[in-house]
Amino acid sequence: MKHEWRKHEKELYVPKDKPQLLTIPKQKFFAIKGKGNPNNADFSERIGVLYSLAYAVRMMPKNGFTPDGYFEYTVYPLEGVWDLTEEGKNSDILNKDELLYTIMIRQPDFVTNEAVIKAFEIVNKKKPHPLLKEVYFDEIEDGLSVQIMHKGSYDDEPASFEKMLNFINENGYERKSMVHREIYLSDARKTEKDKLKTVLRYMIKTK
Repeated sequence: MKHEWRKHEKELYVPKDKPQLLTIPKQKFFAIKGKGNPNNADFSERIGVLYSLAYAVRMMPKNGFTPDGYFEYTVYPLEGVWDLTEEGKNSDILNKDELLYTIMIRQPDFVTNEAVIKAFEIVNKKKPHPLLKEVYFDEIEDGLSVQIMHKGSYDDEPASFEKMLNFINENGYERKSMVHREIYLSDARKTEKDKLKTVLRYMIKTK
């Protein structure tokens, strides 16, 4: 049976629109770092490179290589970890040009270094791109976290962050840092702003 993250990993990817406490296990990702406004073309180029690698893994059996433990699955959604430069943190107004980000796409557990090398070989041959050299493979464990489903424009996210912060403070936790994670369940190019769905997450610890 095909593994579909929306159905089989609902706790991680389909939270309610109120804060939810959970522990995120170690996960594997293709990732790339960047700086600046996500509305710029550079951001889209980085997304494209990540997806080319993600689909290279997904389609490997058709390219003559089947990793051990391979199973049919739906490609995972784009995720982003967001921070600000020091200048951005010292400003009272959000300047998107001062954003620092790492965007990534999760990979199934069967993906090993061998499969990663193969994915790069496939993409370098079929769809080469200068940004490929900036992509890296990593294992990340968010651990204890609070997340919420945000529905609507990205610019309206502060209201959902406030709900999470209230939950964190009321339940004896604190954020590990100002950094937050976003998981994009909607394609912003094809979805109306008021219908966008984005998972927002803070890593936390007990006070």
